[in-house]
Amino acid sequence: MRPDPAQRGRLLEIRDNLQDRIAEAQREGWLGEIEGLRVSLAGAESKIGKIDKATSGGPVLLGLPKPAQQGVISES
Repeated sequence: MRPDPAQRGRLLEIRDNLQDRIAEAQREGWLGEIEGLRVSLAGAESKIGKIDKATSGGPVLLGLPKPAQQGVISES
């Protein structure tokens, strides 16, 4: 499933919020919370990366067309 490019801004907000929450958890010593937040952060960054890759405007590889097969006419 591909993330919706229209949601990129929201994902950036989520990423920034998760980074802030990780920093808070580190300051407060909430060690159990940090790992879960890092997993969520990795997921958000992965989705952002997928959106960026899909919308980068780079080349789209379509492959090469196959040559048409020449029909063999059999004489009966």
